[in-house]
Amino acid sequence: MRIALVNGSPKPTGSASGILLKHLRASLSGQAELVDLALHSDSLPDGAWNTLQAADSYVFACPLYVDGLPSHVLSCLVQLEERQTSGVPVYGIVNCGFYEGEQARYALDILKNWCVRAGCRWSGGIGVGGGGSLAALAEIPPERGPMAPVGRALHAAASHILRQEAFENQYLSVGMPRLMYRMAAQLGWRKQLRANGGKRCDLGKKWGQNRL
Repeated sequence: MRIALVNGSPKPTGSASGILLKHLRASLSGQAELVDLALHSDSLPDGAWNTLQAADSYVFACPLYVDGLPSHVLSCLVQLEERQTSGVPVYGIVNCGFYEGEQARYALDILKNWCVRAGCRWSGGIGVGGGGSLAALAEIPPERGPMAPVGRALHAAASHILRQEAFENQYLSVGMPRLMYRMAAQLGWRKQLRANGGKRCDLGKKWGQNRL
């Protein structure tokens, strides 16, 4: 079996989507042939259709953008609609900066609706909350600590993917309290602010105030 792992993050490197696919790959490795496809812009890369056409299943991973899929991913999906996919199983992994993974449900619904138009077979997805922490947790084994809920969900999904089975959408959060996640986010924003020459008082400014 050949499985296409499709990274739909606009970031070429270091993305949460890439981290999730890396952990999923660990659960699939040795049991299927895995091929990578990166969708980082609004045009399909060269050879993208050939890669997908040769695959038995697709796994899309991308971040949540305004309750939906990133616009460049939507553009690529529209381009793929014209192709015949003959009922290929499609799975989705959407991570979001919100703590609640359920915030990704509409994005997964969009991917499900695309399957209807493209002739694919929607087979289930995972909404991962707390995506803003995944880069900092990238080196933690997926079965341990705050990564454990994510690792369990990906491992369970892998077993379904290998059998080309459908499963109900799952929604989860990283394994840390909401307050801790919020505090870490606040510290991260302040660190970025200082790195870009800003001041703490700038956090309260809005568009139109001093042209921020």
